[in-house]
Amino acid sequence: MIKKFIALWLLAGFGSMFVGLLLGYSPDTALNHTARYYADNTVADTGAANIVTAIIVTYRGLDTLGEVTVLFLTATIVALILSQARQPGGVGSRKAVAAGELLQTGSRLLVPLILLFGAYVFVNGHLTPGGGFQGGAIVASATLLMLLTDPFRRFSHRLISVLESISGVLFVVIGVLGLVLAGGFLDNRILPLGAFGTLFSAGAIPVIYTLIGLKVGAEFSSMMASLSETEGQ
Repeated sequence: MIKKFIALWLLAGFGSMFVGLLLGYSPDTALNHTARYYADNTVADTGAANIVTAIIVTYRGLDTLGEVTVLFLTATIVALILSQARQPGGVGSRKAVAAGELLQTGSRLLVPLILLFGAYVFVNGHLTPGGGFQGGAIVASATLLMLLTDPFRRFSHRLISVLESISGVLFVVIGVLGLVLAGGFLDNRILPLGAFGTLFSAGAIPVIYTLIGLKVGAEFSSMMASLSETEGQ
């Protein structure tokens, strides 16, 4: 009874706080100094049509590196913990149930399309809404679909690790090249900006987002594969 009362009291307190913030909210009538600089100069500085993704990759490049590193550490910790939880000889202890023909056929049809769409999202991140994180999550959903079709499917952790490592190293290398050849870490002007609004534009941003997409997709896939193997024990 006391726990329920405390929970209700906390919910009422947070609710009143959010209501006060909502009622007292007044939108800004103009952009602040930093936002105005981004709005006025991002296209000229980066050559990217999508201002949001250009800011994430260039102006906030170090922050993006931190986000990718946190995701990498998360995937590593999940794999480490689950590897300790596995018992030897567990594989094959339960008989796998064959997936239905409709699910198998649908999986074979959809997985290549999902991978293609994920690649499209992160390659075109400088032109349209999307980018490396979104495209990587889409790529990882193909792994999820294959695991739903066959829960006892096994993936090569070595291949996933190599893909993730190469993507991460090249991501940092491009960042350092930005320091050496251009104006800062992950400065996209190490490559020509190209014609505005075309696929081969915005300098190194498409390359950076491709590496981020592969890295994020590999990390999510690694976590799902590790979880699947643990359940299979």
